[in-house]
This record gives sequence, C-alpha cells and structure tokens, in this order.
Amino acid sequence: MSFNFDIVGAWLVVLMTLSIFSYLYGDNIFYKSAEHIFVGVSAGYVFAITFWDQIHPNLLGRLFPSYIDAGYDLELTYIIPFILGVFMILRLIPSLSWLARISIAYIVGMAAGLKFYVFINSNILAQIKSSAIDFNASTLDVINQIIILIGVLSGLIYFFFSKEHKGTIGKISKLGIYFLMIKFGASFGFAVMGRISLLIGRFGELIEYSSSEFNYATPIILMIMIIALGYWSFRNNNTDNSVNELTR
Repeated sequence: MSFNFDIVGAWLVVLMTLSIFSYLYGDNIFYKSAEHIFVGVSAGYVFAITFWDQIHPNLLGRLFPSYIDAGYDLELTYIIPFILGVFMILRLIPSLSWLARISIAYIVGMAAGLKFYVFINSNILAQIKSSAIDFNASTLDVINQIIILIGVLSGLIYFFFSKEHKGTIGKISKLGIYFLMIKFGASFGFAVMGRISLLIGRFGELIEYSSSEFNYATPIILMIMIIALGYWSFRNNNTDNSVNELTR
C-alpha cells in the first residue's frame, strides 16, 4: 500500500492553517505547536540555504578550491571573514563570547557605511529629483508635482524641532501632519490588502481540501480541533473553579 503524499500534504496544510487560526480563540496547544514548527522549519531552511548558496561556494570554495569546486581560485584574503564567522559562533561559549563583538562591530560598521551611501542615492537624491517641478509638463502633472513639493516641505518642517511650531511654521507643520496621515493610511491600507489576499488564498485551499478527493481534510480536522478546544476550555474552567474554592 503506497501513501498518497498529495493527501498527506493537504492534511498538513489544513492542520497548520487551522492551528494558526485557532489563536482567535486564545493561546492554545494547537497554535503553540504550529508556531514552534514554523519557526524551527524556517530557521533550518534559512540555515541550509545560506550555507549551500553563500558560505559553501563563496567562502569555502575560495579557501579550499582543491576540495570544493565552485569555480574560484585560492584567495587567502577570505581567511578574514572565516575568522569573523568563527568569532560569531564563539558567542555560544560564555568565556569566549566577547570575541563575537569584533564580528558584530565589523558587520554593523560595514552595513552602516554601505546603507548610508545607498540611502543617499536612492532616497534623498531621488526625493529631491521627484520634488522638482517641470513647468513644461501638462497642467495635471504640474499640479501633482506642486502637491508633492508642498507635502515634502511641510513634512520636513513638522520634524523641525529647533523652532516652536507657532504662527506660520505651526500651520505648515499641521499641513505636514495631514500629508503624513494620508501616507500612513495608504501604506496601512496597502498592507491590509496584501494580508487579505493571503487570507483569501488560505480560505481557498481550505475549501479545496474539503472535498472527498482529499478525504474531507478541512471539516474533519476542524471538528477535532473544536472538540479539543472545548474540552481544554471546560477543563480550565473546572480548574479555576477549584482554585477559587480553595482560596476562599
């Protein structure tokens, strides 16, 4: 007798999905189990991908080209990132954990320098360019660019705290608040739309796996979870009542 792995996978998908949704009822064993499995699987997957796609070819392939054929020649300078990586692992040893500070300081310093350069080019300079007004464009485009310029200037003035926000500066900063709220509202709405799309996908699979083709996975698992959560709630209520009677 051979297993139908599609049906097994469907049952696991339904179980994990309903386990996460069970958090709407409260923190319970189904949700905790699904959460721990998700975190563990994600950590293992990321570790494996990082090792085989990054560390193995780019680091070990350059330090040991005779043993690892990654298309690189021997480059002894890569001994430095290898040592820094070992220092990070020594974080697990209390007596040698201080060595990890060297690696962390290097990573933070390099990342800050690279991000600063990228941020200036992709955010600040791009924002300045986008805030310019092209009077040769159409009327609607000019109006749109003026609104963008007003929003940028009023938003910057709102975060200018060297002068008290009174009079003209106060009115402009209040206008900046309106622009910021519109921006935050639009961003939040966009995020909600994305989450709703994911939710629709989850419900679509739950409906699909309710058919006889998948041995009625969704209704069976749902009923089992409802019964288990009802029993768990009933037992907790009895325990709480017993504790209250003992404390009287």
